[in-house]
Amino acid sequence: MLSRPKPGESEVDLLRFQSQFLAAGATPAVQLVKKGSRKGGDANPDQPPLQDRRDVVMLDNLPDLPPALVPAPPKRAKPSLGCPLPEHEDPEERLNRHDQHITAVLTKIIERDTSSVAVNLPVPSGVAFPPVFHRSQGRQGKPATSGKRSIFAQEIAARRASEAKIPPVREVASTLDPPGGAVTSEAVTPREQGSQLPWGSCSFQGPHLVTGKGLRSQEAEQEAQTIHEENVARLQAMAPEEILQEQQRLLAQLDPSLVAFLRSPSRTHEQAGEKASGEQRPGGPSVEVTGEELIMPASAREPRQEDELEPGAPALALPVTRHKEWLHMDTVELEKLQWTQDLPPLRQQQTQERMQARFSLQGELLAPDVDLPTHLGLHHHGEEAERAGYSLQELFHLTRSQVSQQRALALHVLAQVISRAQAGEFGDRLVGSVLHLLLDAGFLFLLRFSLDDRVEGVIAAAVRALRALLVVPGDEKLLDSTFSWYLGAAVFPLMPSQEDKEDEDEDAEPLGEKAKRKTPEEGNRPPSDLARHDVIKGLLATNLLPRLRYLLEVTCPGPSVVLDILAVLIRLARHSLESATRVLECPRLIETVVREFLPTSWSRMEVGPTPSLHRVPCAPAMKLLRVLASAGRNIAARLLSGFDLRSRLYRFIAEAPQELALPPEEAETLSTEAFRLWAVAACYGQGGDLYRELYPVLMQTLQAVPKELSSHVPRPLALQRIASLLTLLTQLTLAASSTTPEPSSDSAEASLSATPSSITWTQVSGLQPLVEPCLRETLKLLPRPEMWSALGPVPPACLLFMDAYYQAWSQQPGLCPGDWLQDMERLSEELLLPLLSQPALGSLWDSLRCCSPLCNPQSCAPAPEALPSLVSLGCTGGPPHLSLAGSASPFPFLTALLSLFNTLGRIHKGLCGQLAAILAAPGVQNYFLQCMAPEVAPQLTPFTAWALRHEYHLQYLALSLAQRAATLQPVSAPSAALHHGMALALLGRLLPGSEHLAHELLLSCAFRLEFLPCLCPWSATRGLQKTTWPSFSSTSGLWLLVHSVHAGAPCSMLWLWLMSTASSSPKTPRAQMR
Repeated sequence: MLSRPKPGESEVDLLRFQSQFLAAGATPAVQLVKKGSRKGGDANPDQPPLQDRRDVVMLDNLPDLPPALVPAPPKRAKPSLGCPLPEHEDPEERLNRHDQHITAVLTKIIERDTSSVAVNLPVPSGVAFPPVFHRSQGRQGKPATSGKRSIFAQEIAARRASEAKIPPVREVASTLDPPGGAVTSEAVTPREQGSQLPWGSCSFQGPHLVTGKGLRSQEAEQEAQTIHEENVARLQAMAPEEILQEQQRLLAQLDPSLVAFLRSPSRTHEQAGEKASGEQRPGGPSVEVTGEELIMPASAREPRQEDELEPGAPALALPVTRHKEWLHMDTVELEKLQWTQDLPPLRQQQTQERMQARFSLQGELLAPDVDLPTHLGLHHHGEEAERAGYSLQELFHLTRSQVSQQRALALHVLAQVISRAQAGEFGDRLVGSVLHLLLDAGFLFLLRFSLDDRVEGVIAAAVRALRALLVVPGDEKLLDSTFSWYLGAAVFPLMPSQEDKEDEDEDAEPLGEKAKRKTPEEGNRPPSDLARHDVIKGLLATNLLPRLRYLLEVTCPGPSVVLDILAVLIRLARHSLESATRVLECPRLIETVVREFLPTSWSRMEVGPTPSLHRVPCAPAMKLLRVLASAGRNIAARLLSGFDLRSRLYRFIAEAPQELALPPEEAETLSTEAFRLWAVAACYGQGGDLYRELYPVLMQTLQAVPKELSSHVPRPLALQRIASLLTLLTQLTLAASSTTPEPSSDSAEASLSATPSSITWTQVSGLQPLVEPCLRETLKLLPRPEMWSALGPVPPACLLFMDAYYQAWSQQPGLCPGDWLQDMERLSEELLLPLLSQPALGSLWDSLRCCSPLCNPQSCAPAPEALPSLVSLGCTGGPPHLSLAGSASPFPFLTALLSLFNTLGRIHKGLCGQLAAILAAPGVQNYFLQCMAPEVAPQLTPFTAWALRHEYHLQYLALSLAQRAATLQPVSAPSAALHHGMALALLGRLLPGSEHLAHELLLSCAFRLEFLPCLCPWSATRGLQKTTWPSFSSTSGLWLLVHSVHAGAPCSMLWLWLMSTASSSPKTPRAQMR
């Protein structure tokens, strides 16, 4: 058996294998069979298969040169067996015999007789080229031609007609009578009945459709007249019902669109019909038979220009004069040109009826009787055309326009209206709320749909309107300025309360469904239902975050749009922990913000407008990360670990603002936000490794602060940066405590740093000598009110750092207590005790009542456009000057001072009595007396709750200091009764979220024997008997307060309640409150 060829063997080996195979005479593995043709079949089916013929390759007989390329003979088609081709048949005759073309049908063609047609030679001219024709030339005085002929074709026809000295032949379409096979005749009265037809034969004076053109001149008129007479005779022989049936049959055969076009008043050949009707003999206008009724044609049905107006009305005066060379102005339609007339006179309002509010393009409310010129673009052709401005309904209509400029303009005006409404500019001039009306009309989802527009201008206007609706600029400015206050970084979520939502649900549902109502999952509720209770949740349900991410990442909008989007994201993050988590977890949103708007390298930016903010550091982007981190410890840890924020903090803190290659204000704000973000992370015990690497930068910056404060008062942005730096150092100092501080009342900031940090006490122990000079420089400006108010949050930040420093120092094990006690005495003798004797401090206590929300409810007036479903602080125009958040407010400084005094009094018992002398100031006593019995309780709004929270902190710290002093030295009866009454009043006013304060008051002030009025002389409690003891429910349990002649009765009741609660609960009161 022969072997198969192996790889690597050549052709010589293959020929050798072939020779061996032939020599052996073996049977081949493949049998060759020769089949016959497919059509003819096998010629010899009995012939055995060819087995001897083998395909043998011989290389010896091959020629050396290739054969010459000779053209092959032409191939001829093989005839089919059933249809053989004849030998002598002409292919052309065969093709003509089977030809089915139209030319084979029209075998007899009669040409038109042109013997009588005149031949006109072109007129010779003296120019080499014919003159160029312009459409504005030669159009005056020429009749309008019908049809869709071009201007060039019309001019050529006019030239030929002028050369032949005959008028131009009209188009066949211009001579058509009314469409659909309608028959025209003279009109008769409808009363004529009988066999007489309503059309007289006098109207058929001659043929109109058949002219005989193309026939011989002698036969043309005769043939056309014959055809016309046959048609007239046939019509006269038909009954009216047959004519109507025939007309219906013709209309059914025609295209409906063609019939509608021919019946339309604007068809071009009606003008020729009007002229033809004017030439008819006096017998009445022609009528048109259509369907089952008589319809007048356009020439008779439509009145002429001078007949359109009423008989007594003046003629319509147009402000422009029509020129004949104007295109498409052959027929003047006065009803469409009425908008060009002068405006009607403005109607004077004679009664006190309400009128529709109209706004300018800047969102200003226009008076009903204001008369503005038309060039301002405030007049339109809708309702009340004489009044300038646009109503909300008209603006909503424009937002759905097909013109992108109109959509963008409408959204821009609506954004301006919202901003002015939130600022309270409309006042009492409008009935109802603008925001309520817009949200009820679906404005929220209109903005969401506009964000999906393809036009960049519409998207920019929609984002601006969304920012105007959600973001109140004054709120963000207020929260930024109070970041360095006592507990200023902790803000309540700006979300609607659950009680308001339940009340709305109960009002909206019928009585029968209230019992069956079950709270469904919010994920299954439609966005419109969610937006009715909470605007932010409704927006998040419409996939707003992915769309905003797409705009930032893909479309790369302008700087204003980027800032608006970042402002909207900040507002969404302030809503709640759930919203902040959704912002964080939106795919590629935070990555895009960090990559595009917080880069570590960028080109130098000059002062002025920036073409793009992409790849340029942006302070709002850093603020967004800070607000997200403030929502919770977990979010802050994910931001630091997952988005490389450490490198960003290194980049923007290591360099001074003037070296950041950014505009000065932007660099200052960016550095401030970087300090705040680090401070928020430090209060969770995170970011301690940054302190070791940036320690030289912080020391260098801190050393320059006293010199900067002593030379001149820095700018507001620089002061905010200094205060943020001091707040950062305060949180780092608290994080350096070796033991985790308990959430006591003495320092609420200590409760935030629950996670042990990597920072040690030795790393922060040298900060106090650098911060104390800053405090001394700021206290020097206390007697100068103008400069003192300009310092802003710097003095409170210095006091809070000293508070945190001594608190952390006292908690360090292994250190000598005498060191910090001696240092406290030094600080008190050199700085604090002299401060108590300054008249400027007494004036600060006196101004408490003017800025207090309790004593002065007018300082916390509700916002003009407050929505239950969209919570905001309502500080559009900024807080008033004399308010808790105003520039003249003493609350931040006095609260920080009392916090420092409490810490010093708790650590150093000997200083407690001296520092408690601050409570003997007349301003404090008068403030407490007025707070115990307020005349008018402030209306509880989000801003009022925020302001009362800071005021309650001050009252609690003052009572805590009084309680510490009362344990060490006797207290006068009036002071004890005053402090005890203030404690009870504060217990009844505490808001949700301040339960820890209620617990501390119950343990300290409420049942302190030194404060109980029952142990005081009767004369001291006579003034307190007139006070109605408030009932409150700050903690769980039943409070029972009974007003009695004896002032100690409420205290005994409180004591009994506390004892019963403590005995029934297995947990301690402290653990229960936590």
